Amino acid sequence: MSRKGKKQKQTKSKKPLAIFTILLFLVLCAAGAYLGYNIFVNKKNVQEVLSQAIIPTPEIPPEPEKKVEIFSGDKRPIACMIDNHESAWPQFSINDAYLVYELLVEGGETRFMALFKEKDAEKVGPMRSSRHYFLDYALENDAIYAHIGWSPQAQKDIKSLGVNNINGLEYDTGKAWKEGDVFWRISKEANKTYKKPHNSLTSTVAIREAATKKGYRTTSTQKSVLHYVTDEVAFDEKEDAVTATTVTIPFSTLQTVKYTYDAETQRYTRYARKEIQTDAVTSENITTKNIIITIASYYTLSDKENKGRQGLKNIGTMEGYYITNGKAIPITCTKDDRSSQTVYKDAAGNEIDINDGNTFIEIIPSTQKPKFE
Repeated sequence: MSRKGKKQKQTKSKKPLAIFTILLFLVLCAAGAYLGYNIFVNKKNVQEVLSQAIIPTPEIPPEPEKKVEIFSGDKRPIACMIDNHESAWPQFSINDAYLVYELLVEGGETRFMALFKEKDAEKVGPMRSSRHYFLDYALENDAIYAHIGWSPQAQKDIKSLGVNNINGLEYDTGKAWKEGDVFWRISKEANKTYKKPHNSLTSTVAIREAATKKGYRTTSTQKSVLHYVTDEVAFDEKEDAVTATTVTIPFSTLQTVKYTYDAETQRYTRYARKEIQTDAVTSENITTKNIIITIASYYTLSDKENKGRQGLKNIGTMEGYYITNGKAIPITCTKDDRSSQTVYKDAAGNEIDINDGNTFIEIIPSTQKPKFE
């Protein structure tokens, strides 16, 4: 066979092979495409199945916002004048008050003005008469002021200042007071005999009802005098802080108050005249979370009665201390006028944060000096 014939024969034999190769390539491409499509579709289906089968992680709800507990709600505070003569011990419901002011009165004695807000107290007292400088602190707390009787100065100022007051003398009709009245007298209670004038009580519910009948406002939107915070206040890193696990507060030769700190409860127990003071309702010791000391000038009034009643210079800026959690820091206490709220600031001029808890405000004479140990 000639060379030309052989070449033509080889060419003819290669054509089917080439076609077969092309077809095979196309088949493989189609198969690959089909397989890839199925893998994609199946993968997507598997993902959808898995997404439906897997239980989603539950959302963690946000922590509830912390709120101050000691000063809450819209009830208007009630300020009660409470006897602190030893014949009136133990007193009733002092531990239920969110704020207690202690000030000097005649004879070297002290008297309380205890403020109650959302927490009602069935028995409060023994109740005593008003002194005019206590009105300044009732006004700055927007409180309904409860008392039995008054000094001539207080009687005048209650009227001129428009103080919403509930006076026990108004309810003394000559008939015997009984429990459930606005005010009533007790004889024997809390394992002790109480004698007049150290034996009269009231309740916060009775005072609110009397206030409503008088047309007084019984709700309040006024902010607290003290700047309470929810995070615990401690002075471990403050350079001007001093140890205050024992706090001695002299008012007079007759009355010296002492507080001792319990690190476990983070509260102070109150003593007066070297005795632990207790609450007649619960028999528990009187305790407090916070103590504020204001150093002010007292003076003796010269009036016709000559009873040694006191006056108080409390307008302006006075020095003092804030005590909590076993430490004390120096502060300033500024009151612009009788009805304005006192502002308590630290040495740097910042308003102090107050721990969420009850507070005793001790307004002591400038002739006395507190002691911290």
